[in-house]
Amino acid sequence: MKPSVMRGRVWLITNPETGKLIDNIDTDMIYHNRHLAVTEVAKMGQFSFGNMTGWEDFPKNAKEGDIVICGGNFGAGSSRQHAVDCFRALGIQLIIAESFGAIYKRNAINSGMPIVTWPGVKDAEISSGDEIEVELEKAAIRNLTTGKELPAITPFSTVQMDIYQAGDLFTYASTI
Repeated sequence: MKPSVMRGRVWLITNPETGKLIDNIDTDMIYHNRHLAVTEVAKMGQFSFGNMTGWEDFPKNAKEGDIVICGGNFGAGSSRQHAVDCFRALGIQLIIAESFGAIYKRNAINSGMPIVTWPGVKDAEISSGDEIEVELEKAAIRNLTTGKELPAITPFSTVQMDIYQAGDLFTYASTI
């Protein structure tokens, strides 16, 4: 059974000049179309955020188990599955955003990539490098570095949890 409580180091995806969470990160910024010929998921991680100024070194610095936190409308744009799979290749265990682009959200859920909507993320007392704990079923989030409880996240739906636990939509569908 996959964990419903996750602990990991935070990456706040911020504007290098303003320090604020970036909104409207589209799939081309996450995974540029010049790398679409790469079809092996394990090789996709090296291109994550390669088209975002200030974030080109993210794949070299990210570690398995890290948690990515973004602003609103993360993954807007195309139906590019690579934009989900590149994070899976790096071992990113969870993506949290104020909101997600509809197609990105569906692709992530269908592939078993855990994503969480956090409407209060921009007001949260959290910094890059902090360690957090997220309880998917209870919709609770804690900053373990500071010891503070943070504003609630949106809990996984029953179907999202079932797909996540099964590994992906196809595996889940074969069990019902």
